[in-house]
This record gives sequence, structure tokens and C-alpha cells, in this order.
Amino acid sequence: MTYELFIGDYAYSSWSLRGWLLFRHLGVDPKLRLVDFTKGSVAEQLPDVAPARTVPAMRTPEGAVVWDSLAMAEELHDRHPEGGLWPTDPAARALGRSLAAEMHSGFSSLRSECPMNLRTAYVNVPLSDATKADIARIESLWAYARSQHADCGPWLLGDYSIADIAFAPVAARFAGYDVALSEASQAYVDLHLADAKFREWRSIALKTGETLPWYAKTFETKPWPDPA
Repeated sequence: MTYELFIGDYAYSSWSLRGWLLFRHLGVDPKLRLVDFTKGSVAEQLPDVAPARTVPAMRTPEGAVVWDSLAMAEELHDRHPEGGLWPTDPAARALGRSLAAEMHSGFSSLRSECPMNLRTAYVNVPLSDATKADIARIESLWAYARSQHADCGPWLLGDYSIADIAFAPVAARFAGYDVALSEASQAYVDLHLADAKFREWRSIALKTGETLPWYAKTFETKPWPDPA
């Protein structure tokens, strides 16, 4: 048996992107099952994975259902400790877990005001004070992580980890909504945009699914900001 991974729309489901990146980083190919956001609720489409009612969710080779991207991340780390989802250094791992947890539970204004949309990029986007505060907090977290681990590699903890997976959709939001960032933060966003696995996901997003009008904004658009 193998894993099953249940995901939503490639262009819009930021949580699904996180779940997919976990498996791609491990080099494990799950059986994919797609949920169509135009055809009712996730729970209605996936009655056989109850009590999960959101995507991503996964079924383990033994048949256990795990839902919520953070629970999936920790379960996959436990099952594949050699896969590098978390660093072996305890201090780096502790910081990474804090970063991922705050991303998982926080930044509601950014989420609602700037939903991930990999089909479209905007310019001159007016942002609320609450969203600006979310952005400032995220930049401060990134700066702190890099100050601790800059000598270990280019990602938040040096090597790519669950912490970076947690912030991959945030990088997409910052790119897609033309958010002005510090030079260091922009370099981190560009790192995500250039990442082969992220680019693979976005390529699939542009070829599959429908343009969902409820994600559309009325702002001026621009070409997607691919890295130089």
C-alpha cells in the first residue's frame, strides 16, 4: 500500500500546496485524490475519509486518516526521520516548529485579504493596517530565523524544512499582491518562486482546474513575477 493525499484546487488551495510539498520534499509519491471546489463541500466529496472535512488530508499505508497540514507534517516527519523535514539540531527544530505553528494559527487578515491565487498577480493593492501588521510580523520572523541560521543555507533554518513549507503560500501571496518587502524578505520570496517543486505545482495549477470567480480581485493585474 501507499499513501493517499487529498488536495483541493492547485491555484487557490494554499493548505493543499503545503501538503503536496511535504511529499515532494520526501520524494514519496502518494496516490492523489482531487477535490473540486465547484462541486460542494470537501466533507461531502470525501465521505470515506471522515472525520476529515478539509484538505489536505492523507491516508497512511495502514489506513489511518490524518488531516490538517501541521498534523500531516509531524506524522510524516515521525515516519520518515531521514527525510529532512525537520533539522536534526534541537534548537533549530524548536524554532522551526514555533514558526510553522504561528503561521498555521495566525495572520488571519493576510489570509482573508490576500487569498492565494497562482493564476493572477496584482499591482497597487491597498492593504489594511491589520494586514500590514501581519506582513511586518512575518518579516520579523523571517529575519530572526535567518539571523540564527544564515551560515547553514539559504532557507529559514538553513536547509529546506517544514518551516519553509508553511511559508511557501505566504511567499506566493506576497508575490501575487505586489507586497513591498525588505531586500532580505524579497530574496526569500524569490527563493520560493525559483524552487523547482513550487514551480511544478504552479505549472499544474495553470493547466488544470477552473478560474474561480470568488477569488478574483478588482485590482490592476500584471504578469506573474517569476524570479530573474
